[in-house]
Amino acid sequence: MIASREEGVTPQSWARRASRWAEMEVEAGTEGLEAAVDRGRDWLLERQEDEGYWVAELEGDTILESEYILLLTFLERESDDVCVRCTRYIRDHQLPEGGWAIYPGGPVDISASVKAYFALKLTGLSPDEPEMVRARRAILAAGGAQACNSFTRFYLALLGQISYDECPCVPPELVLIPSRWKFSLSAMSAWTRTIVVPLSIMAYYKPVRRLAPEQGIAELFATDAPARPRGAPFSWTRFFLGMDRVLKWLDRHVPASWRRPGLRAAHRWMMEHCEETDGLGAIFPPMVYAIIALKSLGYADDSPEIRWALEQLDDLHIAEGDRTRVQPCVSPVWDTAIATIAMADAGLAAEHDAWGRAIDWLIARELRGPGDWAINGPRVEPTGWHFQYRNKFYPDLDDSAMVVLALNRSPMADHPAVASATRRAVDWLIAMQNRDGGWAAYDVDIDNQVLTRLPFADHNAMLDPSCADITARVLEMLGTLGYTADHPAVARGLDYLWRTQEPEGCWYGRWGVNYIYGTWQVLQGLATLGIPMDQPRILRAVEWLESVQQEDGSWGETCASYEDPSLKGTGEPTPSQTAWATLGLIAAGRARSSAVRRGIEYLMSVQNADGSWDEAPFTGTGFPLVFYLRYHYYRIYFPLMALSRYRDAIGRESGRSQSQTQSAPALASRVPAQPVSGEP
Repeated sequence: MIASREEGVTPQSWARRASRWAEMEVEAGTEGLEAAVDRGRDWLLERQEDEGYWVAELEGDTILESEYILLLTFLERESDDVCVRCTRYIRDHQLPEGGWAIYPGGPVDISASVKAYFALKLTGLSPDEPEMVRARRAILAAGGAQACNSFTRFYLALLGQISYDECPCVPPELVLIPSRWKFSLSAMSAWTRTIVVPLSIMAYYKPVRRLAPEQGIAELFATDAPARPRGAPFSWTRFFLGMDRVLKWLDRHVPASWRRPGLRAAHRWMMEHCEETDGLGAIFPPMVYAIIALKSLGYADDSPEIRWALEQLDDLHIAEGDRTRVQPCVSPVWDTAIATIAMADAGLAAEHDAWGRAIDWLIARELRGPGDWAINGPRVEPTGWHFQYRNKFYPDLDDSAMVVLALNRSPMADHPAVASATRRAVDWLIAMQNRDGGWAAYDVDIDNQVLTRLPFADHNAMLDPSCADITARVLEMLGTLGYTADHPAVARGLDYLWRTQEPEGCWYGRWGVNYIYGTWQVLQGLATLGIPMDQPRILRAVEWLESVQQEDGSWGETCASYEDPSLKGTGEPTPSQTAWATLGLIAAGRARSSAVRRGIEYLMSVQNADGSWDEAPFTGTGFPLVFYLRYHYYRIYFPLMALSRYRDAIGRESGRSQSQTQSAPALASRVPAQPVSGEP
């Protein structure tokens, strides 16, 4: 059906392909479509909080529950009931072969498995139990506890299983390095900063809780484990390993008085960054390290600071039956923005009170003070939205663009408060464009690749580089507000997207799994800007999406595609990924294609009677290769958007009436020709 690549990429060949596609276009049946949209909309409306926001569970892997147990063990609280409840959840997720994975269907992950085994043993599970025997075999087969990543080794040192000499050196003096230097704290990603600072305090004091030998995990250390890689004879990896040895020597011999300025600076930074936030960084890892750092600094268990820090962790718990699971953070701003867009797509009546409550809540979350981004960032009026309820220092670009899209899809789009917030956000987002033309998550030009060679950089998130999905979302926002390809920032963003397109025609998705996510967002952004959809490079993206559609009309992609690109676009089908692919094709003008019709039919066929969809695989990305997520409402609002936009696209082409609120690709036609903020 699709021409092979051997045919050659010429204007004539693309014309032949487009002609064949046109011949195959079939208008999908609309029977039951309106009812499916109504059911999905009503399901989502019923879950709007009284204050106006939506928030769904954000699910990670068992590393969260394991690390929480390890923290409580350090605090001598491993007998707490919550630890037992967490272990039940951990045991539920053990793989048949014995280890634990970091996403459903994934292979054994050595760090996740070591921490799970340790947590189970600390809470009383005998190492002779069959599940522990299987876990031990899987861990030893994967290289033993020696093969764990840096952050796991810090937990092992904290509980006396290894020496701190076996952990990378993280000196608190990092905070004193001038921000303009390429090796400073400010040159690292936002999430790395919040981890590194409390970790540096921990690394300075080297706290240890000594366990009884029978509580330890000596049996997990393989006697014949291979030596850790040292890098090429002349490489940054080898240089930093050498520096690590030097820093450890200095750590043992430099007088404590010489190190107090760095320690005080790290302490001050950490305390300042706990202000007006849901825990340090408002994400799980730095929240845990902050508690360890506070204990190391001499804060008592019943001090207001430690009690507050523990309360922030408690807020991440979800208790269900006799089990407790832990979220990596919460996502109310993100959920609310996307749910609001889905409500607009579904045609929610303008007079419905859900609008006012959602928009009021989003407007109230705007950050008006400078965050960490301002240290090396542009001089522009502070604004932006974060991901969580409170996160004063870290507005992120993806949330901010999504919120602006939501505000301007609502009936309140012309309200002065919305217009003012939109103007500030547009100015800020344009100013936050990277030198390569793309946009990143939190900062500008955090792209010094040398830092990825640091010994503690194996969490694969040391930097915050440009990515196609956020770049395309910012461009979608600008296009929605009337910007065109002639605007300098838009032109640079488009150039970035063309440069990062994969040979197959797809785009890498940094924050969602994976190439389906990236390709959808790029096509949607391009369409909103009015980019012609018949260009060969766009047709390549369309062809790729259609080529990876599954027999039943669905799409799915495994998290393993980050490690093995040959798996692009392949995996267990999911409603969210099917919706992304369908939305991308609709944006590309393919609403009447057989692929879209089949995708819509699939979504309708798997919708539950209550209007929801079920989805087990993880389709969200935290750190590629290291940490993945399941956003529990992705299965709802993205399929709802796909059904609604399909309905409207078919309605427009057939001359039928549209829903009360237009779909995103058509929105630009009703906004003023001039951008909200004007030309910079």
